[in-house]
Amino acid sequence: MRKALGLGLVAAVAACGGSTSEAQEKDYGKRPEWSISLPGGKKASASDYDKKVVMVDFWATWCPPCRKEIPGFIELQKKWKDQGLEIVGFSFDKDKDTHDAWIREQGLNYLSIFAQNDEGQKVVDSFQKLIGEISGIPTTVVINRKGNIVYRHVGYGSPEDFEKVIKPLLEEKVK
Repeated sequence: MRKALGLGLVAAVAACGGSTSEAQEKDYGKRPEWSISLPGGKKASASDYDKKVVMVDFWATWCPPCRKEIPGFIELQKKWKDQGLEIVGFSFDKDKDTHDAWIREQGLNYLSIFAQNDEGQKVVDSFQKLIGEISGIPTTVVINRKGNIVYRHVGYGSPEDFEKVIKPLLEEKVK
C-alpha cells in the first residue's frame, strides 16, 4: 500500500511546486466512512464530524503552498467553529516526527493526521475513490452537513475563497 502513496507523492511534489490551482464544485457523493488511530490510543473517525461542515486537507510540511494555506485554515477554524466548521488534515509527510513538530510550532487548532502509514493510506484511498486521484497538494475537499463531498480544490486556496464555499453550507440546517 505504501508504494501507491509513494508514487502519488511523486506527482504531488511536482504539482506542489506550481502556482496553478483548480477548483470544482459538484456532488462527489457521500463521504467515505473512515477511522484512524491517533497518538495515545485515541481514534478519529468520519462519524465524529456528523452534521458538521468539514474541510479535509491533504498536505505536507515540505509543500510551500500547503504551508502558506495553514494560517488561513487556523483563522477559518477560529471564526467558524462555533457555527459547525471542522477542519481535518491528512499529512503526506515522510516522517511522523517532522509532522508533529511542525503542527505544534504552527499552533494548529484542528486535527492533522499523519497519513504515511497503512492505516492513513486506506483513508486517502477511500477519498480518492470519490474525488479522483490526489495528484497535487494541497488538495482540499469540503463536506456538507449531510455528509456529501461538494467541493474539491487543488493548489493553494485563500481563506476568502474557502469562506465563499463554506459560509452557505454552514447556514444550512440538517434535521
